[in-house]
Amino acid sequence: MTHTITVIRGDGIGPEIMDATLHVLDAMQLGLSYEFVDAGLVALEKHGELLPAATLESIRRNRIALKSPLTTPVGEGFSSINVELRKRFDLYANVRPAQSFPNTRSRFPSGVDLITVRENTEGAYIGEGQTLSEDGETATLTQKVTRRGSERIVRYAFDLARRIGRKKVTVVHKANILKSTSGLFLRTAREVAQAYPDIQVEEMIVDACCMKLVMQPEKFDVIVTTNLFGDIISDLCAGLVGGLGLAPGVNIGTEAAIFEAVHGSAPDIAGKGIANPCALLLAAGQMLDHLGQVEQAARLRRAIVATLEARDSLTPDLGGEGTTLAFAKAIASRL
Repeated sequence: MTHTITVIRGDGIGPEIMDATLHVLDAMQLGLSYEFVDAGLVALEKHGELLPAATLESIRRNRIALKSPLTTPVGEGFSSINVELRKRFDLYANVRPAQSFPNTRSRFPSGVDLITVRENTEGAYIGEGQTLSEDGETATLTQKVTRRGSERIVRYAFDLARRIGRKKVTVVHKANILKSTSGLFLRTAREVAQAYPDIQVEEMIVDACCMKLVMQPEKFDVIVTTNLFGDIISDLCAGLVGGLGLAPGVNIGTEAAIFEAVHGSAPDIAGKGIANPCALLLAAGQMLDHLGQVEQAARLRRAIVATLEARDSLTPDLGGEGTTLAFAKAIASRL
């Protein structure tokens, strides 16, 4: 069945890793069609705005987008294009898997297979109510957590665990100190967990969680937490398995889902053809899962693993001398 997806080629290395990803997807003959739109610096140069109305309408119409990294200009426009997209489409869940891969520069080449589910629309990370006193000596920030926001992200995490056969959900919080905001999140999580007797529930304070992730990441399965904690933890988890070049993610809501490489646009290596496309390829795998093409997603991940095992055309960050497109072609040859 043909499905049209919105494609945002992005800034910096974005077009290179997107071209590589689409090369692999085309080799899979999945019946996908692409609607290309602009965002970020490219959109600003071509259309005079970071998020053109045509781009937003395309995402709204197709409900699925595959996005390369975007650059938000300093001193103008939104504080973050990604945050703006989450607000526009109420993409309340950020889902980032971290999995061990062979032949990567990682302290854990095996044993890590976890998913961070992060609340995406509220909490300290949103930056609401920021003020600076007239003398410049005192800064304040409002942190808002709601029962609705907490309930839907925790329920999403438990539903995800049940759907894909995960056995445990770890609720990460700081309710011992942040008794109002983090306390509300934890109390709501406990209420939601009662509806999932088949899933083991674990509660963990965020600092202890970070320590245990570094020491025993194999003990974790699904982590659910608030926005700022999830931002930090998911990057920590990427570090466990070789860095952001292997870190995919999806921002998902009831009306749309945006799949992305979570790393930046890396302008220092743009145009050199050496960027690692794995993060965006793995995000494409998440997209296929979302579209119900679960076996095709597994097929893609197997091809990536096989290419890493063979050290075939790996990019420099993985210890090879291959180019972005050569790496993609090596993956495609194993499909």
